[in-house]
Amino acid sequence: MFYWIETFGCQMNVHDSDRMADVLRASGWQKAESLENAELVLFNTCSIREKSEQKLRSEVGKLAPLKERRPELIFAVAGCVAQQEGEKLLARFPVLDLVLGPDNIPELPRLLEDQRSGAPPVARTVFDIDEPRFLTATADEKRVSAFVTTMKGCDERCSFCIVPTTRGPERYRSSDEIVAEVARWVEGGAREIVLLGQTVDSFRDPALPPAASDDPDESQFPSLLRKIADAVPRFDDANPFAPGLLRLRYTSPHPRHATPSLVAAHREVEILAEHIHLPVQSGSNRMLRRMIRRYTRETFIERAAALLASRPGTTMSSDIIVGFPGETDEDFEETLSLVREVGFVQVFGFKFSPRPGTPALKLGNDVPESKKSERLARLFELVDAQLAAHLATLVGTRVTVLVEGASKLGDAFTGRTQRNEIVHLARDLFPEGLELAGQVVEADIVSANKRSLAGAPTERAMIHLSTLPTHAMRVRTVEKRVLQVVA
Repeated sequence: MFYWIETFGCQMNVHDSDRMADVLRASGWQKAESLENAELVLFNTCSIREKSEQKLRSEVGKLAPLKERRPELIFAVAGCVAQQEGEKLLARFPVLDLVLGPDNIPELPRLLEDQRSGAPPVARTVFDIDEPRFLTATADEKRVSAFVTTMKGCDERCSFCIVPTTRGPERYRSSDEIVAEVARWVEGGAREIVLLGQTVDSFRDPALPPAASDDPDESQFPSLLRKIADAVPRFDDANPFAPGLLRLRYTSPHPRHATPSLVAAHREVEILAEHIHLPVQSGSNRMLRRMIRRYTRETFIERAAALLASRPGTTMSSDIIVGFPGETDEDFEETLSLVREVGFVQVFGFKFSPRPGTPALKLGNDVPESKKSERLARLFELVDAQLAAHLATLVGTRVTVLVEGASKLGDAFTGRTQRNEIVHLARDLFPEGLELAGQVVEADIVSANKRSLAGAPTERAMIHLSTLPTHAMRVRTVEKRVLQVVA
């Protein structure tokens, strides 16, 4: 039995696809060499933006002829669009056999057996609110960077966001369980861990009493970061082939929980990346109120500044929506001024897209599409300029690069620094046939491109690489199309 999974969406969708692959393999399924050879084709979907749903409709339409030729093919849709639409998808697309919500992944093998036995199409989209389940990785492939879920769902209720509908209320995983999974990934060779959650920094350990605090925005997330740092072996330059965690990241936080204790964690926990993603959505207080973001422009700037000051050189990225209902030119100019003041080096920008069942629907969609496009272009132009200026300051500096693999062009290795800058290392600078994925390489930055850096390994790095074992470290490559979460 062979499966094929296509993923459209955020990091959480990618993680869910990995878990679906795990449960399928545990039940005897194998990954197909191509979609055409599969007995199960599964689209794992995102509903943050209308574009993702349009993509699903397009893909389903393309595969309808394949289903006609091979009626035994099981055709499934999972993820947020599945949760959002449920049985409506079965009515809309007669070729579908199964619609599966994110909380129902453990049931996938049983549901597929039912389909193989001739059961009618079914939609299974039930939240596990009473007894939350968090699937852990069972695959034994090596990863340079691994995702670990800390919580799911969202209680924020931003007026534009459908996540509370498609992912349910917030449910948290125990810190012991999280640390254990992080340790397994690191023991298996991962150098970087990315903690995932719809509002990852709202974390509260269900196994512990709430932390005593006068701040209603305080959470136990900073304590979780410290617990991981204390419990998991660190990467050691002196023993570079031993398991060890080099870098800890997280996404996507809510600015409301960027409290002084989180700032202190960034200052004191060395393995935390020197890059923070902090979604702002708009720089206008009027728009923030309409978005129900529960903070002001001034509060965001203050908290962002504190995080950036936690460690010298720290950089920040963000999410921004343009063309939200009622956004004027003045509102947008306030967003641009906030981008300049904070100094974002990357922004995931989106045009406002009305989502079903969200409060923003009542506000209309009164910003013309042409105006949205113009604003998005101006936003990207500003951020690109800020990134280019930042990268130019790094020429001549020395950085530590965690190599992720070969570049798309094939003539270089590509990795990231502690500040999340992309660094390309020309392949001809290294011995022929050397596999660098997963290696930590010290490099001198020799030039800056528009969105990346070019580096050269230091003499010390080459001495280290000369001791590499002859067998190459094989790191799983996940084919994915990723859109940043807008939380």
